[in-house]
Amino acid sequence: PTFFSVMSNRFSDIELREEEGIPTEEFLDSCYAIVPVLDKLGPTVFAPVKMDFVGNIKKINQKFITDKEEFDTLQKIVLHEVNAGVAQVRNSATEALLWLKRGLKFLKGFLTEVKNGEKNIQTAL
Repeated sequence: PTFFSVMSNRFSDIELREEEGIPTEEFLDSCYAIVPVLDKLGPTVFAPVKMDFVGNIKKINQKFITDKEEFDTLQKIVLHEVNAGVAQVRNSATEALLWLKRGLKFLKGFLTEVKNGEKNIQTAL
């Protein structure tokens, strides 16, 4: 078994809701489950990535906990902020989601390089 095969919350286990999208709580749980990977990869090298990653998770979670029923999907959070005219405001949940997506994409790319045999961390990054 690998770290990823025994994770308690995995993105692949999230069930998308018809018409409503990605469940916020399950998505955030899956994001939090990845944080220990950053420690394993290198607490010094990945410290800025981890700090950014966790900060963005927290911003989305802060919005979610203000009204868990209203914001039960990521799409509802984004639509609410777009309609309120705050989606592009610094530290909005929408901005945090954008940066979190970028962080996840970066991490996936890095891990793909490592999986494909790259031994040099700088090259993989």
